Amino acid sequence: MSSPGQHGNDGKQENHGSGRPPSHNYPASHNSHPRSPTAPERILPPRGDYQTLLSYQKAEVIYDLTHRFAHRYLERGDRTIDQMIQSARSGKQNILEGSKAAQTSKETEIKLTNVARASLEELLADYRDYLRVRDHAIWEKDSKEALYIRRLGRRTPHSFELYREFFETRPPEVIANIAICLIHQTNYLLDQQLRALEQSFATAGGLRERMTRVRLAHRARPAP
Repeated sequence: MSSPGQHGNDGKQENHGSGRPPSHNYPASHNSHPRSPTAPERILPPRGDYQTLLSYQKAEVIYDLTHRFAHRYLERGDRTIDQMIQSARSGKQNILEGSKAAQTSKETEIKLTNVARASLEELLADYRDYLRVRDHAIWEKDSKEALYIRRLGRRTPHSFELYREFFETRPPEVIANIAICLIHQTNYLLDQQLRALEQSFATAGGLRERMTRVRLAHRARPAP
């Protein structure tokens, strides 16, 4: 396996490692559900599987990586250890909980997905701080190392095993840069999800609207 090295310097970072991910990040079960003109509308949409979301898979990798990184490379007693792990966990868990809430509350799904996005943004700042205060370089988004992680990030299913060799053999500044790339990729996917959720809500409404439509459609049916 080729390995990212230590290369690049501080510069453009906002889109770090954020190449366009696979389009299957957001399963159809989370979007609006077209149905045939004769099929009755369902009050509860089909339940989505959060484990198929590429954003969740990446968030899980970020958590696994961060848990190991914080305990190995931060000094015992450093409050940043708990803060980074909690931010990583919040990113992962809120994607999961938002997906599970999708059946009954689009508003809750949007809220929790946004919380996941904010938690990962906080974690991103912690990794940047780690590199900056130690005078380590942050990879530029088009460096060969960032491009390698971007390509690796397109593999599905996504798991920590794709990065285990790097974690076990590379210095902490490389691991931190890999985490930064992964966070940017995940945040890009979450931004896509939030736009899709907002569009779905604007088009089809939430549970109350569906219940009202189903009830009115039932009343409008001719008596047997």
